Amino acid sequence: MLKGKKLKLPDRLGSLVAGFEDKDEDSGGSGSVCELGEELEILQPTGFRSDRESETDDDHDHNEVQEEEPMVKRKMKADAELEHNGRQPRHEKDGSSHISVIKTIEADEKRSDIEYEISQKEINLEKLQRIASTGIPEGGNLRATVWKLILGYLPPSRDLWEKELSENRKKYAKLKEELLLTPSELARMKEEAFQSNEHSNAHSDTAGPLIRHEISHEDHPLSLGKASVWHQFFEHTEIAEQIDRDLQRTHPEMKFFSGESSFGRKHRESMRNVLLLFSKLNPAIRYVQGMNEVLAPLYYVFSTDTDEKNASNAEADSFSCFVLLLSDSVDHFCQQLDNSSVGILSTLSRLSDLLKANDEELWRHLEFTSKVKPQYYGFRWITLLLTQEFNLQSILRIWDSLISSPFGIQEMLLRVCCAMLLCVKSRLLSGDFAANLKLLQHYPEINIEHLLQVAQDLTPDTSYYRLSS
Repeated sequence: MLKGKKLKLPDRLGSLVAGFEDKDEDSGGSGSVCELGEELEILQPTGFRSDRESETDDDHDHNEVQEEEPMVKRKMKADAELEHNGRQPRHEKDGSSHISVIKTIEADEKRSDIEYEISQKEINLEKLQRIASTGIPEGGNLRATVWKLILGYLPPSRDLWEKELSENRKKYAKLKEELLLTPSELARMKEEAFQSNEHSNAHSDTAGPLIRHEISHEDHPLSLGKASVWHQFFEHTEIAEQIDRDLQRTHPEMKFFSGESSFGRKHRESMRNVLLLFSKLNPAIRYVQGMNEVLAPLYYVFSTDTDEKNASNAEADSFSCFVLLLSDSVDHFCQQLDNSSVGILSTLSRLSDLLKANDEELWRHLEFTSKVKPQYYGFRWITLLLTQEFNLQSILRIWDSLISSPFGIQEMLLRVCCAMLLCVKSRLLSGDFAANLKLLQHYPEINIEHLLQVAQDLTPDTSYYRLSS
């Protein structure tokens, strides 16, 4: 049984929202007059001149008076043409350039705050979580470093980083050598190492017959015994083929993952190693379709780290963080535990209770009127951490909040899932079974910041806490 167990990087082989969309449905439910990301223009102030201009004002006043009237007329004519064509004059446009500037300033301030926190000798993880939960600025290696810290892959003490990274990467290399090489490749490596040691210990003038090594029954490729290394190798061949098929479908729109370039093949090979190694180390779970989608954001973030040494070790780092990320939700992938208190059905029931606590009208409509049960849409949302519902950039932003949430990853995940229902409430209330199922299985584009704010503001399902206390 997996209940209560946590996955970890093994040292040795074998271990291991009601009404939000009503105001402005097209804007993803925010209802605000000015959506984030709209183009707004900064109006240039008038009446401000340089000293040099002031000195020549008297010389140009007469010319300016003569030119002012034609300029005004041209502007009025241009505005009239814009209005005639159904467009707003420039001076009436929303000010999205101003908002863009504000967002840039906020991102720079947040970047400075995060850089300051991770530069400390002892990092305050609670404070770092608070900052990161509002979104980590793009670029550099901030997101990679913050995720590693909060997931527990990097220790809070900076002085230990180099040692911990070196040890974990060596462990991963050792596991690959033991589990991912074919038995013949592994035997050849051992033989070469043995011969190298024999040669170094022998005298240069000593000659003798070649030593013949017998192949044990367990090491024979035709052995059917379960202890045979070849039997264990062939046992995972089918899993490896399934992983390969799934990786071909991982974000096919992105050249980083897809295509037959050496670039794309390299990334798929690294992800294949991670998933296959996870499968071999966790025989009770093995590989489940969709794990490739959960691995993709981690591998992408670590591979695009601007620190070349970290980027070159993205495979090893992704494996460890993948294990840590799944540690509190791995039971969702185990079919034998579906009906247990730690299984996926129990988690789906919690999602239903959370919706009921925040919007009983919507809960009743889904549960009894349209009869769209959480199993029909929530299973994929929860087990795959929303990786198939949004594009990669949106996923990264959502994961900033999931990984950094003081509620914990699973609790925040349920909040986001509930918010996804609340943000399309009016469409769900007007839809039947087929319409609602299609809507939730193909979730529409939405303002991610608004969605996360709704999730943050939800009333918790107190019945769950009473039962678990």
